[in-house]
Amino acid sequence: MDDSLQSLIRQLIKKHHTSCPFEIAASLGIHIRFADLGQTTKGLYFRKLRRRFIVIHNQLPPPWQRFVCAHELGHDRLHKGISRFFLEEHSYFSPGKLERQANRFAIALLTAGLTPGQGESLHEFYLRAGIPQEMLYFFDF
Repeated sequence: MDDSLQSLIRQLIKKHHTSCPFEIAASLGIHIRFADLGQTTKGLYFRKLRRRFIVIHNQLPPPWQRFVCAHELGHDRLHKGISRFFLEEHSYFSPGKLERQANRFAIALLTAGLTPGQGESLHEFYLRAGIPQEMLYFFDF
């Protein structure tokens, strides 16, 4: 994982005293909303009138809601001024550059402070950390 990304994650956790994406977003003044976003949209991040919002699909299970919050928080921290949709793709193998960066941010945040157990594969570790199974296709093991 990129050193600058790790440094950013460490700074966020140190400043906000948590690795919970919901708590960090709230501390940063980002408004979190839950809404029915349809079949293909898991979440979105946008700015309106100098206010920042993360909207999470309300039908997602809690691990996905947590991941989506972390992903959209990644857009806020990494892609200032850009509103991006986190769309479920028909193929999980070709996300755009900004989406990959937000996914890596989410995984780094959600695994911060955790270490793989003895004999635990990286795949098992990510699942234990609450990373949705579908997101594991983005990474080599």
